[in-house]
Amino acid sequence: MSLRTTDDTEVIVTGVSLSRRRRQLRKTTESYAFLSPTLILLFVLMIVPIVMVIGYSFQDNVILNKSPHFVGVANYVEILSDPGFWKATGNTILFTVASVIAHLVLGLGFAMMLNSPLLGRFSRSFFRALYILPWLFTVAVIAVLWRMLLAPNGVVNFLLNTDIEWLASPQLALGTIIFINIWAGYPFFMVSLLAGLQGIPNELNEAATVDGAGAIQRFWNVTIPQLRPIIVSLVLLDLIWTSQQFALIWMTTGGGPIDVTEVLSTFTYKLAFAKYDFSLAATSAVLVLAMSMVLAVFYVRHQKARD
Repeated sequence: MSLRTTDDTEVIVTGVSLSRRRRQLRKTTESYAFLSPTLILLFVLMIVPIVMVIGYSFQDNVILNKSPHFVGVANYVEILSDPGFWKATGNTILFTVASVIAHLVLGLGFAMMLNSPLLGRFSRSFFRALYILPWLFTVAVIAVLWRMLLAPNGVVNFLLNTDIEWLASPQLALGTIIFINIWAGYPFFMVSLLAGLQGIPNELNEAATVDGAGAIQRFWNVTIPQLRPIIVSLVLLDLIWTSQQFALIWMTTGGGPIDVTEVLSTFTYKLAFAKYDFSLAATSAVLVLAMSMVLAVFYVRHQKARD
């Protein structure tokens, strides 16, 4: 009798276990079913093109050549031996680093100003609307706006009483587009850091004040440590985005004059649609992808560490 009871119990336990597994499998299947349209789009629009471009980088002038053949790493050797590629790489690094540093400094400065109790409600609302204004414009509007302002007969030269070619001067063009990109991008930092500042408990600053810490000491020992996770995330994201900037540069200088504002994105574009060398363009794109992936890995690791 006891043996029969034991067997029945085992059957019941096994049945319950199978039922749980089926429910879990059903939930998993339903989850993937809901995700499947997005996953299919990602596969078709991202994974497939990336694989195709990587394949093109190992072939001889695809698209224009009806029967391209495998050339190994010859395209990579040619790109890495091209002085234009290294010129564009140097410009990209300078453009990216200068923009990100300025975005951080301006964004943090304006965020702290907007978070200050010294500003009244009306003043805070006014400056918040004013400082966030560049973020409301598209890249095309920003490019056209600054081309008009910086034209030889534009507002800037009128105010300075000069006739400088800001976007056509080899000495000034790169600095000018860096300034435009800084103006267009700092609101993202400002809004994010303002949210971070508003999330810092007042008790921390009050305790530091009781301990005799001044404003500068509170900034370095309370504010910055509390904002560090946000700052690291913003900097990594901005490095990825800014290093791939194309539209703003293309619509203001087109990579010129000569090649003083040539960056990797415009360099790759010209290889494909000016020189029609799609294999070299694919090779350059793969190198840019590899650089971006390094930054993306750091960003993902940082996010996992935060969690």
